[in-house]
Amino acid sequence: MVCMSMFLGSFGQELANFRRAPVVSPEIAEETVTFRILAPQAKLVRLYGSWMLSYDSSINMNKDTAGIWSVSVNKPAPELYTYNFIVDGLSVNDANNVFMQRDGTRYLSVLLIPGDQTENYFEAGQRGNLRKVWYDSPTIGKNRRMYVYTPYGYEASTQSYPVLYLLHGGGGDEDAWSTMGRACQILDNLIEKKLAVPMICVMPNGNPGQEAARTAMLEETVYDRTDPNFANLYINSIVKDIIPYVEKNFRVIAKPEARAVSGLSMGGGHTLSVTNEYPGTFGYICPLSIGISAEQTDIDAKLQAVKNAGYKLYWVGCGSEDFLFEMANNLDAALTRNGLAHTFFITPGGHTWANWRIYLNTFGQLLFK
Repeated sequence: MVCMSMFLGSFGQELANFRRAPVVSPEIAEETVTFRILAPQAKLVRLYGSWMLSYDSSINMNKDTAGIWSVSVNKPAPELYTYNFIVDGLSVNDANNVFMQRDGTRYLSVLLIPGDQTENYFEAGQRGNLRKVWYDSPTIGKNRRMYVYTPYGYEASTQSYPVLYLLHGGGGDEDAWSTMGRACQILDNLIEKKLAVPMICVMPNGNPGQEAARTAMLEETVYDRTDPNFANLYINSIVKDIIPYVEKNFRVIAKPEARAVSGLSMGGGHTLSVTNEYPGTFGYICPLSIGISAEQTDIDAKLQAVKNAGYKLYWVGCGSEDFLFEMANNLDAALTRNGLAHTFFITPGGHTWANWRIYLNTFGQLLFK
């Protein structure tokens, strides 16, 4: 009987542990955010968040008797942040937080702080759909994937829509704008609030050597960028493969005044290249966090061609602390010098998604009007 009692007591304790309340992390309060992780065997656990000045700014967490480490920090300003724990020197994500994003080859836990700045980063009441579309690209010689957002009501409607071609930066892929950029949520909210015209948004993969994001585990091709045979390979495919596919398979308005193109960093370079090489294709041109070098000698002729072909909006966005800000200034000067009406939208901060989400939220309200 004694042994049975001991067994039942031990089993009861194990059952109690099994039924322990789940670890809540992150827990957002009025003035603080609390992070928790269960790591009973760990010797030292630290928290690092993208709101901190640097990785060296990580802070120590405290361990309780149940082996749960926790720390409360002052709630940062409304924005979308990423964070991780450093457990005995090893960086790990928050297993209790289902909100994650992929940044190239990294997966990161997300903290989204509510506020005026982020209200359009949350789900809207009326939500569109995001499709993963495979298409043939004869220009590149591959079957490739892009993401296509269609606005709320698209399936039940018979109307045709304008199209925003939204291009990612270096290290990204077709998933970047929808995941890190919150593009679908931003467009859903703007459209629901009648701040933006209902539109389709096409997010291609800007790496011509890839058929799709690396998560698809497809073989990649390495192209020699110095080989003239591969010059403008991707931007040629936008005009020759992607736009025709979209205009054949979706209900769109197949006119320049119903096409917009925007991209960040590398995608901003693609935006400049595709509009300079194919003037008149896009009525709305929005390069972000990019510009031109002071040594680019053919820029005046190319911008004059864009001007002569006509456009509705030329909108340039860049952070004042962006390492490419001087190049953006050069672009602003070239546009002014060549008489192209445009907006140079400058924000604080640098080469970050915090700025690129703001830019989409801003110029998205100006398109197709």
